[in-house]
Amino acid sequence: MWYTNCLTNTGNSFYGNNFRQDKSVRLYKSKKHFDELISPEGRARKGVGNIARWLRSNDAEELRTASELAQLAIRQMGISFTVYSEETNIDREWPFDIIPRTISASDWKNVSKGLAQRLKALNRFIDDIYNRQKILAEDVIPAELVLTSPNFRAECVGMKPAQSAWANVCGTDLVRDNAGHFFVLEDNLRVPSGVSYMIENREVTKRVLPEHFYYHSILPVDDYPSRLFEMLASLAPGDRKRPNIVVLTPGIYNSAYFEHAYLAREMGVELVEGGDLTVSEDNYVQMNTVDGPVRVDVIYRRINEEFLDPEVFEKDSLLGVAGLLRAWKSGNVSIANSPGSGVADDKAIYAFVPTMIRYYLKQEPILHNVKTFLCRNTPDRDYVLANLKTLVVKPVGESGGYGILVGPSSSQAQLDRYSKLIETDPENYVAQPTLSLSTGQTVVDNHYEPRHMDLRPFILSGKDTWVTSGGLTRVALTKGSLVVNSSQGGGSKDTWILDPQE
Repeated sequence: MWYTNCLTNTGNSFYGNNFRQDKSVRLYKSKKHFDELISPEGRARKGVGNIARWLRSNDAEELRTASELAQLAIRQMGISFTVYSEETNIDREWPFDIIPRTISASDWKNVSKGLAQRLKALNRFIDDIYNRQKILAEDVIPAELVLTSPNFRAECVGMKPAQSAWANVCGTDLVRDNAGHFFVLEDNLRVPSGVSYMIENREVTKRVLPEHFYYHSILPVDDYPSRLFEMLASLAPGDRKRPNIVVLTPGIYNSAYFEHAYLAREMGVELVEGGDLTVSEDNYVQMNTVDGPVRVDVIYRRINEEFLDPEVFEKDSLLGVAGLLRAWKSGNVSIANSPGSGVADDKAIYAFVPTMIRYYLKQEPILHNVKTFLCRNTPDRDYVLANLKTLVVKPVGESGGYGILVGPSSSQAQLDRYSKLIETDPENYVAQPTLSLSTGQTVVDNHYEPRHMDLRPFILSGKDTWVTSGGLTRVALTKGSLVVNSSQGGGSKDTWILDPQE
């Protein structure tokens, strides 16, 4: 097969000294944006020379073959995602680009520290607002902003989750600017998804380009399920030495069902739906089995909290478990992420995370926010309305790339519509400058073109805090687009954290 032949150290070798001169594939020079692989002068960045030489050695036919092998692997592995708007065909193959995104281990060391710092502060914040509310009383963050948030759950006041960790799984979206600096775009603390695709991207790359893992020292990502299991086990109530852990899914029609099933399988725990669980009169959660009810100690929920317990939240919900909050408040079961943690997921709250770090940790933020305008504030709103064409506007409670206005690529009709939306409901919108996102070489019609990317690393918080070695790189497959969500037409790449040797 193609990728096996490339292991030989001949003139057609990826890493040999001789390369064909009749190449039809060329690398581009990247001057407008920071390219992760190629400098503005068209040279490979430090530590990725071997990858650049491999790219230069490929002709169009080899590139096409590699991409086809990747798609074949994706089909064989059953990697898919769901788009809700498609009623006749709910599943799509995972869109994947074979060229990896590369980040140096030295760069990542600092990013990893910043992510851990950020989640620690966010957990302190959530615990504070559901208990002492000290940060609100001292007017460090406006109380109205927090207490009127649709994600603030009064039902959670007074709770103390295990390990004092409310947000146990966080997916933080990072972008890289023209200078190569990482910025935090948003924190996802409710039901963050994408980690299974991070792992499967690595598996596909190993199948198609195995020789790269011989020539490069690439930090692993496949230890995530075991790390997740350890974190969840650390949340078990009481002295439960062998806790029973389950993954709670809304079912097969959820867009992230592939991930739910994948993580349950890799952790060796049960994948359950709401109908599989009941809450006993003494407030214990039980799983229905053929051998009778079995106690559940930890629930990794992949259901939005409004559907979690019909006794407390959405009364008509058929996805959750009646009485689940009673069991949680009684200390008989742990839920990850804890109900109420989404208050720190609010895009308006995001603007205050650097303040939280200084307030709770007495430290300066390692990672910086993207400047954010809160439309609820009159000066910010006036600026946004006057500069819609240059900004990205986001609803505070949406996710998945829905409801976003990208000003530079929007029509006048779209700009007018969002202007009215902001004027009518300013509290629901924030705005950010349109960043010059970094690019990565991406296969387009059997050649390479730059495409904008972001990165979602995952942080686990229980007894300890742990950060993935890289994350899910999402890439905008449409030329010039900044929208990377798979639900919006984006794709994905494997992410390599490399120890530079060149």
